[in-house]
Parts: sequence; C-alpha cells; structure tokens
Amino acid sequence: MSLLSLSGVKAFYGPSQVLFGVDLDAGEGQVVALLGRNGMGKTTTIRAILGLTGRRDGEISFAGMPLRKLKSYQIARLGLGLVPEGRRCFATLTVAENLTVAARPGAWALPRIYELFPRLAERKGQPARTLSGGEQQMLAIGRALATNPKLLMLDEATEGLAPVLRQEIWAVITRLKREGQSILIVDKILAELLPVTDSCVILERGRTVWAGEAGALTSELQERYLGV
Repeated sequence: MSLLSLSGVKAFYGPSQVLFGVDLDAGEGQVVALLGRNGMGKTTTIRAILGLTGRRDGEISFAGMPLRKLKSYQIARLGLGLVPEGRRCFATLTVAENLTVAARPGAWALPRIYELFPRLAERKGQPARTLSGGEQQMLAIGRALATNPKLLMLDEATEGLAPVLRQEIWAVITRLKREGQSILIVDKILAELLPVTDSCVILERGRTVWAGEAGALTSELQERYLGV
C-alpha cells in the first residue's frame, strides 16, 4: 500500500519554477532513496511534501489524504517527521529539551530514544550547541522520532560526518527499517545507502527521470544520472 504518493509535482519559489514534474511512491515499511546530483530538486521535493515551498502544483497524498491545500503544521500532524539538512537542532536547548519540545504520544518516548542513541542519554543535560556534528545528527533523528512519525524523512542523512559516525547512523537506519519504520532518505554515498534501500527515485533538473528497485540501479544508470 502506498503511504506517500507524488504525481506530476511542480514547485515554485516566487516566480521561479524549481520542480517540473516529480513522481514518487513510498510504501508502508519501505525505505525509499531520493537521489540526484546537487541542485536537482531533492530538498525542494521534501519541502513541497511538507508545504514549505511558496507554491506547488500536482498531486501529493499521504495515507490517502491530499496534502496540497494543507498547511505545514497540518501535514506534520498527519505523521511526517523531518530530519532536515544541516540538522538544525535548537542550539540553546538541552538534548532532553530538544527531544521533548515537539514530542507526541506514541512508542517513541524518551527511554526508547535514549536506548537507540546512548550518547544522547549521556548528554541529555547539555545544550545542543556543545554536541559534535555526529551527536547533533543523532539528536535531529531522535527529535523527529519523538513526533512518532508514520514516515521519517532524512535530508542528507550522513553529510559531513566522519566514517565511524556514518556507520552508527546507518546502523540505526537499518534497525528502524527492520522494525517497520517507513523512511524517505537523501544521501550521496550509494555504497552505504543502497543496501538499506528498497527502491530509488532519481531527479534531474526537477523531474523524475528514473524510478525502480534498488537492485536495478546499475552502474550505467549511476554514471548517467549521479556521476560527476
């Protein structure tokens, strides 16, 4: 069953059109990778889903509900959780405060988040600005999980992290997939991304140019659409 569906989505910032026709389907319990070179519309697609672009056309639905006319806060309440590019933790709030400020009732309460990320438990009284980049990414993921999302969206999941910290994040994503969490993910490191991915959607110049199972993403397709 499709949880998130985009069909012919166009998006604008003021008079400037950025998306020209994005099609995407994410099923329940699936991990879907949104791929493309820099500047091809991946972040804008996520922003369009959440109603954060100035204008968007086309069809977007989540759990069978059309999203195009809803406000961002209404969309979030349907069960979409975002880990934004750049993490964007609340710098002056403590780890515990970051995790509770947007928390909603559900399975992902503080004890479970601390079990998933023991480092956050150790630093729960520290301001977010004192954390390392990897710890801030853990906090951003934990904060999104605290909203108990039906769909978790990660924009640049491991960007700028040291290899050992990337592996920790991928281990968490693998566990979330195993537990049935639906995920839409953006990341550039295919060797780490593809093993945890069910299907991929590739964007080029604001359009979907390829979609299919992760195993069907051949080296030729990678070179054509993702190579530098």
